[in-house]
Amino acid sequence: MLMTFLAGCSSARKTSTTAEMANSNSWWTKNVVHWFSYMLDTFAHWFNGSYGIAILLLTIIVRTIILPLMIKQYKNTKAMQALQPEMKAIREKHKDDPRKQQEEMMKLYQTHQVNPLAGCLPLVIQMPIFIALYNSIYMNAAIREHSFLGLQLGLSPSESGHWYYYLIPICAAITTFVQSKMMSAQQQAMGPMKGLMMVFPVLIFVMAINFAVALPLYWIFSNLYTIVQNYFMYVRRSPKPEDKPDNTKKKPNGKSRGKGKKGAHAR
Repeated sequence: MLMTFLAGCSSARKTSTTAEMANSNSWWTKNVVHWFSYMLDTFAHWFNGSYGIAILLLTIIVRTIILPLMIKQYKNTKAMQALQPEMKAIREKHKDDPRKQQEEMMKLYQTHQVNPLAGCLPLVIQMPIFIALYNSIYMNAAIREHSFLGLQLGLSPSESGHWYYYLIPICAAITTFVQSKMMSAQQQAMGPMKGLMMVFPVLIFVMAINFAVALPLYWIFSNLYTIVQNYFMYVRRSPKPEDKPDNTKKKPNGKSRGKGKKGAHAR
């Protein structure tokens, strides 16, 4: 989030055409952002100049390309969660010897072939892609001149003067909240990070008020994709709780004993 915010600020008001990006002195703009902007122009041309649909299509393509990384991250997260009891036991057993604790942890990871840093790798790979997509939306002058759903993509809600422009920041905050809630519910070991994740919707809302509508529109599309992705990866695959196996077994026995006593008493 911080890197994306800084990337957006660094390119503020430096709008240009896609052709001008190709001749930019910046290596990043010329070789990366230019191609994302080119794809946006191409998709918009396919849909009668609708850059809103172009942003949606490009978001889906990018998120689908990195989907294998997210699946890998999901598998690693589930593996780490399964090891939590053993990790806790190691911490308690060697709480006075951090070095021994670290050695036992490494042995545990090697035995189960789990990499504790594997969950960070997809985020590191995603970041340049998202920043490039982010900058291509912000810097493309053609996007600022078009409207989508009655909203001028180059105007921010604070600049527009119309109340309905604020629906975009609200939707961006809501989808961010749902996404964060789903992640925090699955990653119970995060502890204090749960509270931090709840700050993201507020941060997104404040940023979306001051950024051109095209940017929070991208966030909304990206969040919706992530929500659907997390539903199938986390919620739908989560095992359903059993219907109180121990208690249900005891109750019938108790009742049968009661009936037996009543029957014996009646006799």
